[in-house]
Amino acid sequence: MEFDVVDLPETEHPTAGDEVPVFTRPLVNAEYWDDVSLADLYEDEPVLLVFYPMDGAFPATYIWNELRDRKFDEYDLTVVGLSISTPYEHESFIEDRTLEETGFRLFSDPTNGVAKQYDIAHSLDGMAGISEPRPATFIIDTDGIVQYSWVAKEWPAFPDYDDLESAVATELTA
Repeated sequence: MEFDVVDLPETEHPTAGDEVPVFTRPLVNAEYWDDVSLADLYEDEPVLLVFYPMDGAFPATYIWNELRDRKFDEYDLTVVGLSISTPYEHESFIEDRTLEETGFRLFSDPTNGVAKQYDIAHSLDGMAGISEPRPATFIIDTDGIVQYSWVAKEWPAFPDYDDLESAVATELTA
């Protein structure tokens, strides 16, 4: 697969120690969706929030296969994703990637408003007015404070999953 690697501009995204921007969006599992606030999720346990491109794009497939295969569902935290895809697309993506067994759920944000809140919106080349989140991961503690963040600096880019696993383990033992 050929593609150009593109440098992305600097952002003012949340970093460790920052209070996380809160939002409410449809949260989708394999069977249904409901409007849920991010704050409701981190109230009970830490959250791994994963921003990713639209469902079906190769980066989305790679990111969620990696999280599934590394068994992030076995940690005591809530793992959720967020993309511009609709709830219907999320249901198909969850089924196609066999994510229903993991309990991973996906926020739907077709207007990309949350990525704009987090300053990680990425304009799509050749699509005027259309953007999606750049790949990013945030570990959020039960007080709503970012404990770890990674945001792509080029397109495409992926988190260092060993580093992410280490950060999750550190957060859960703190």
